[in-house]
Amino acid sequence: MIPAAPPRRFAPNLLALALCTTPLANAMAEDAPNAGVLELGATEISDNRLGSTTEGTTSYTTGAMETATKLPLSLRETPQAVTVVTRQRMDDQNMTSINDVARYTPGLFLNQSSGPGRQTYTARGFDVDNLMYDGIPSAYTGWVVGAQPNLAMFDRVEVVRGATGLVTGAGTPSAAINLVRKRPLPGQAVTLTGAAGTWDNYRGELDASSPLNDSGTLRGRVVTSWQDSNGFRDGQQENHGLFYAVSEADLSDDTTLTLGFSHQKDKTNVFWGSIPTDLNGHHQRLSRSYNPGSDWEDKDQEINTLFAEVRQQLANDWKLQVNANYSEQNALFRGSYQSRWRADKALQRTVYQSAHDENQLGLDAFASGPFELLGREHELVLGAAKRIYDMDERDYSPYDPNYPLNGGKPDFVHTSNNRYQINQEGVYATTRLSLADPLTLILGGRLDWYDYDKRGSNDGDYKVTRNVTRYGGLIYELDEHHSVYASYTDIFTPQDGKDTSGKPIIPIVGKNYEVGIKGEYFDGALNASLAVFRIDQENRQVEVSLANCPQLTCYQASGEVRSQGIDFELQGALTDQWQLGTGYTYARVHTIKDDNNPAAVNKPLNSDTPEHQFKLFTTYRFQGPLDKLRVGGGVTWQSRMYNDIPVNGSTYRLQQGSYAVTDLMAGYQVNRHLDLQLNANNVFDRRYYSSISKSVDYGGDNFGDPRNLMLTAKYSF
Repeated sequence: MIPAAPPRRFAPNLLALALCTTPLANAMAEDAPNAGVLELGATEISDNRLGSTTEGTTSYTTGAMETATKLPLSLRETPQAVTVVTRQRMDDQNMTSINDVARYTPGLFLNQSSGPGRQTYTARGFDVDNLMYDGIPSAYTGWVVGAQPNLAMFDRVEVVRGATGLVTGAGTPSAAINLVRKRPLPGQAVTLTGAAGTWDNYRGELDASSPLNDSGTLRGRVVTSWQDSNGFRDGQQENHGLFYAVSEADLSDDTTLTLGFSHQKDKTNVFWGSIPTDLNGHHQRLSRSYNPGSDWEDKDQEINTLFAEVRQQLANDWKLQVNANYSEQNALFRGSYQSRWRADKALQRTVYQSAHDENQLGLDAFASGPFELLGREHELVLGAAKRIYDMDERDYSPYDPNYPLNGGKPDFVHTSNNRYQINQEGVYATTRLSLADPLTLILGGRLDWYDYDKRGSNDGDYKVTRNVTRYGGLIYELDEHHSVYASYTDIFTPQDGKDTSGKPIIPIVGKNYEVGIKGEYFDGALNASLAVFRIDQENRQVEVSLANCPQLTCYQASGEVRSQGIDFELQGALTDQWQLGTGYTYARVHTIKDDNNPAAVNKPLNSDTPEHQFKLFTTYRFQGPLDKLRVGGGVTWQSRMYNDIPVNGSTYRLQQGSYAVTDLMAGYQVNRHLDLQLNANNVFDRRYYSSISKSVDYGGDNFGDPRNLMLTAKYSF
């Protein structure tokens, strides 16, 4: 399906001339007693601007998004750096998990230093600690229990880089990653997908949507998928299953109710162990297929989610929306990593087992609409949100850092439980003020109450009361295609450290400053942006050495980190047949204050994340005799990463130099039902480390994927 051309607008005199040359116009003139000039207003033949839903548009961009402010703004109207990974882009690049989104989205870095299956996502130097589902934040700790959301059930992924406290409440000034679920289609559609690739990688998927009554006021959709793969490491096995069901009911002309459920199950035996370095700090010269783990290891996760949404149209173009999201995740981790914790640095194995029951509830309700003031129309959002996070951890013995390297499966025995709960409540408001025809001001604020409760013990409990989050953005339209903007926003991160009086340390505050220019072309089919940003993260807790500390360790809020850089992006259609998504980011993150460690000042905060990243992917659909063929390709490039590793009283700089990985794609529409696609990743078989070690005592080296292929067949009816 090729996107329609932008709508054409005709001047009144030209349209009148066209009408007067037709037989209908002549008849009208004959019947008119005083035939004269026919005056018509400006007429737009059609409106083909993109909406927020990306499925079926073949586009690499979207028309509107609400992730940054809750206001339905275009990318140009949003005063922050934003990316939308559309359904078409996911399909073209064969993305199946959130890891793929992080790998290919400008400004995001996929960090697997804790193990190939314990990933974190980094933006502007800070780890992302929230994933959002239809706008509701959900806590994410990838190195503990964070599951990788299966992309088969999502229409798009919206990414806002920088601080996003207005919509998430507590968090880091990294990014908001909002996964927007698929909804039922207005007509009947069924798609069957089968895929086979390198390392016995097989995947099947069913996506079926249909009206459930004659009037179409009740609609349903079901998505199921299953993937089984061996992976490129020796003995690696993993599988991923998904069941997703959603229904929509138009209860009246003004009320729509959405109910949905998803069940996701993931299992792998390669998740923790990474390759350690030699004792001299150098990379070991090992095959990429080397597996540092043991054959008894297992990471088994199961997550069930219920969600609901009510949209109510009110008078005067106002609307009320209420969203709820509840998830239960059960996870078992049984694994090991090679380590050298002994004094003689002999290579041993650290073994560990734990189980986790994680429950999360998110509620969000807001009203939005226009209002008039001083003769101009403005917009307002008023809302309230609540989040509950409840984690029950079960620990097992042995947790042994000196287990024999070739030892069999330990006899794990349950020893203890830990449970903690986080309650967060907030109220917020956002307004978009039209100050003048070319000038718009967005103001927002949020008030949060945060409570951490360690169940069964008061040790470690802390609260944050009435934390204020601020948001401000000024947008000036230079012309019909370009705008400049300046914005400020912040976010708070609670801390569990206590000062010399036993009181909790005040929260970290991440302040995000950004200025930029944005362009919108072809009625929003192509979006461009260039931004300069600075983030100051203040009040980081620093350990204080005191003999009379009332607890084990005392802290003070005196640390400060700064991230600054450039963000460029181009996403959307260059022509009706040519889609492009590309971006370059530069982020330098360094410590500017640390009273406990002055030597860290002006040093990189995390040198094992790249400062420069460039990502590009593009597709072209041929016309004429080759109109069934499409081709695509892309490249991801990043600058060097390094760690200064202590070795025998000195240091050795372990690094991964800059590298580029190239991917190719070709697709062929056999007929209106059958489509074939071949993806070839890392086509030049670049050997590189996706993460590197920090110490000779434990591993952190992880190889990136070697060359691999995936053939996908999709049958639709």
